[in-house]
Amino acid sequence: MYQVDYGSNIQYRVLVSGLLGLGIKFGAADIISLCLYLAVTVGTASVLGCFLLCLQAARTFLSDGDDLVQKEVDTTGSSTRFKNHYLNKAISILSSNILNGTHDDSFDLETLEEPFFSNKFVALINVLSGYRIEENMKCIVFVKRITVARAIARILQNLKCLDFWKCEFLVGCHSGPKNMSRNKMDAIVEKFSSGEVNLLIATSVGEEGLDIQTCCLVVRFDLPETVASFIQSRGRARMTKSKYVILLERGNHSQEKLLNDYIDGEIIMNGEIDFRTSNDMFEYLEENTYQVNNTGASISTACSVSLLHRYCYNLPKDMFFNPSPAFIYIDDTEGIICRVILPPNAAFRQVDGQSCQSNDEAKRDACLKACMQLHELGALTDFLLPGSGSRKNKVSTTNGSTNNKHEDDLREELHEMLTPTVLKPSKWELDCLLNLHFYYVQFIPIPADRHYRIFGLFVINPLPTEAEKLEVDLHLARGRIVKAGMRYLGTISFNEEQMVLARNFQEMFLKILLDRSEFTVSHVMLGNDETLHINSSFYLLLPIKQELYGDIFMIDWPTIERCLSSPIFKNPTGVSMNGAYLPDESLRLLDNIYNKTDVVGSLIFAPHNKTFFVIDDILDELNARSEYGGATYEEHYKDRFLINLSHPEQPLLRAKQLFNLHNLLHDRLRETTGRELMEHFVELPPELCTMKIIGFSKDICSSLSLLPSLMCRLENLLVAIELKEAMLSSFSEASQISASGILEALTTERCLERISLERFEVLGDAFLKYIVGRHNFISYEGLDEGQLTSRRSAVVNNSNLYELSIRRNLQVYIRDQHFEPTQFIALGRPCKVVCNADTEVSIHPKNMNSDRQENCNLRCTKSHHWLHRKTIADVVESLVGAFLVEGGFKAAFAFLHWVGIDVDFEDSSFYRVLDGSSINLSLMNHTNVAELEELIGYNFKFKGLILEAFVHPSFNKHSGGCYQKLEFLGDAVLEYLITSYLYSSYPDLTPGQITDLKSLAGQ
Repeated sequence: MYQVDYGSNIQYRVLVSGLLGLGIKFGAADIISLCLYLAVTVGTASVLGCFLLCLQAARTFLSDGDDLVQKEVDTTGSSTRFKNHYLNKAISILSSNILNGTHDDSFDLETLEEPFFSNKFVALINVLSGYRIEENMKCIVFVKRITVARAIARILQNLKCLDFWKCEFLVGCHSGPKNMSRNKMDAIVEKFSSGEVNLLIATSVGEEGLDIQTCCLVVRFDLPETVASFIQSRGRARMTKSKYVILLERGNHSQEKLLNDYIDGEIIMNGEIDFRTSNDMFEYLEENTYQVNNTGASISTACSVSLLHRYCYNLPKDMFFNPSPAFIYIDDTEGIICRVILPPNAAFRQVDGQSCQSNDEAKRDACLKACMQLHELGALTDFLLPGSGSRKNKVSTTNGSTNNKHEDDLREELHEMLTPTVLKPSKWELDCLLNLHFYYVQFIPIPADRHYRIFGLFVINPLPTEAEKLEVDLHLARGRIVKAGMRYLGTISFNEEQMVLARNFQEMFLKILLDRSEFTVSHVMLGNDETLHINSSFYLLLPIKQELYGDIFMIDWPTIERCLSSPIFKNPTGVSMNGAYLPDESLRLLDNIYNKTDVVGSLIFAPHNKTFFVIDDILDELNARSEYGGATYEEHYKDRFLINLSHPEQPLLRAKQLFNLHNLLHDRLRETTGRELMEHFVELPPELCTMKIIGFSKDICSSLSLLPSLMCRLENLLVAIELKEAMLSSFSEASQISASGILEALTTERCLERISLERFEVLGDAFLKYIVGRHNFISYEGLDEGQLTSRRSAVVNNSNLYELSIRRNLQVYIRDQHFEPTQFIALGRPCKVVCNADTEVSIHPKNMNSDRQENCNLRCTKSHHWLHRKTIADVVESLVGAFLVEGGFKAAFAFLHWVGIDVDFEDSSFYRVLDGSSINLSLMNHTNVAELEELIGYNFKFKGLILEAFVHPSFNKHSGGCYQKLEFLGDAVLEYLITSYLYSSYPDLTPGQITDLKSLAGQ
């Protein structure tokens, strides 16, 4: 026990009196004097916060620019000097080493002049200083007031001499404006348990009720107010050799007497316990305890009343209604019965307890029975606490985790994209015959003023029926469209030589389309890349021709052989110059003399502008001496390119520049205003052209410009078909949805195509909220509106949908990247970015800057791509919408069950809701139901439901419920109906427009 001598304050009073006697209106001195006077004369840390206030006031009022000081202070020189002397003295003392601290083991606090410091606080510092060498030390200092706790903690945190104490303050969560949130209280207690904090400055909240570990030192800075407080605070010092210290004012007999009374009271209480002979009370408590088996949580009659009040406090409330239980006591022959009446929005309305001997006993018994029933109905969790749907918990959760949830939604993860199984290569040998499935690829241009060479698709495995019916619009520049489709023509056999030709032809045109820089040299090797056999998919695209009579198609081998026999593919040492130049039959090109029939329909390279052209015709009526732009072609090339033509007499070539490959799945209709109906050609002198590929005609080039985009859509459709087959193996309702509908539900806006999951997702989101809300409304009768909302949110939130999607491996089917032609992979152009555990991080770096995303879409051998977690969650909602549109409720239910969302309910639960509404029929005299039914044109079979819909929870003159749960269900129904109507009636509305209109209609 410490006894503190507060000492004399005569010198201080003389200082203050001197100031007042001078008659100076000195605001700073008044404030400092008052604060320090209280600190000295009262002698309690309840004004310790004034210590820092003094320092702040002194510094503020010493400022030259302080208008308040200028108004209050006499302008005489002596008064000003006296004021400055006083304030400088105060600042010097208040900012001394008490705040700066010292690294010595101890320091002399007595050097601080009274009254600038309280001796009681000095005694506390001395007590705490004595534990510098202790290991695993923990201490609690108990005070009466919140301001004291805050002030002491603030000062101790800044004392370097006590830096071995890690200090925090702990106050109650219902203590007015300076209270502490429950989350912060729990965090501080957790830090104290772990040792991160080892000194707590606590109010009475630390005496009981919190799981605070025992300490080696407990200090009562302020005396306890009751015997219970004395015993409970001392109980925190239960460690071996722990100490319990009480600070008393030396010579204060009233404080000493109060402490002795506490000690005597404890002795009396211990004596009562030692000499008690009856065990009836314990037996009674044993019989009136309710325990949850799976968690071990229990509640007795002693805690039942507070728990019931807490449950009611967490019910939804508004400015007109504050829910709380009511108690009615009924005299019975065997005693007193307590009837608990709960608010209208509670899980039930009333319950009666057992007969008891007193009102308090009856109240506790009835509350325990009510808590048991609330737990059975699900209104209390298995830990016997109000469910997570309570108003209070919802608010704190939302405020505390919104940012984290948003960050989770935006977080990207690396996932593989599925390669269609039907296109994966099988083991095959070039020296044996291969039977490939043959599909005719047809192009229909709109407008029909272009000619496209027909091609065939050849695959090892037959395509699914839905893939055979593929139809896709390919969007060219300026609003032009080419409708592409396929038709199955059977099988065709390849021998070894034909397979080599087919593979080399595909490698050739892929190089021309995507790697044409390789053709600027004089020689190109084909079929020499060992990686050509390592592909993620196998198919061939070859030109075909139709027999003159009948519907018979065959591979155009002559065209393939003619292209592959071009000089550029031959060994340069074996290539000889052609014979003599014949003006009527041949042309002099830059590299050689060629027959005119070989020049027409060939691919050439013009070195003067480094451009590839396809020769469409020979213009016999034009040569280099013909007029061009007010001059001649010969003069044009001399002036612009500094080229002197050697053979100006040769006819010019009509050429079309070779296209750059584009993503033709991108919707260009909205970006263009007109159409270019005429093709653009240029005239070239033959001697400026180098021959590259003979027989590579304009119509072949036009078709090749379409094929990569068509194959991209085919691969995506095959992936959607695989997902459909996976779902079909689990539930038959998957047959009701088309593969194209599934593909739309898997395609995000980032693909920049005409199809997108956005509209499906808006519809699926509204339907999911409705159907999960309906399930909760019917299945969980004990939950209030807030708990129902929380339970629904736990199902439909992005985190849960993400987990469900990952569980069903939906992420591998998602198409989230626009088609990039430069990364087109096929037989003849394999992927050379080998991805494995060692190279994955460097190939696909995290946190890529949005302005530098060169590697974000880099295609690797595992087809990795970055996906937002929200995108993976959105796919669940979009698939719900797709099933709903094409298969109806039953198909949507089947999909939800497959993905892991339970929306079914027992018939008995449904009829329980209907039958339970009859309790509201007592309100028939308050509401004219017949008039209401006539007004809306519908007769209710269960009139108790419509009556309940008009009852506010503040109306408690009946035994039924209120509108809140029906509002929860009705809100979801209304949102779904409006969304469904807008989706069906206005197919051109964007998802954003649907959302805006839905909000307006919902208001």
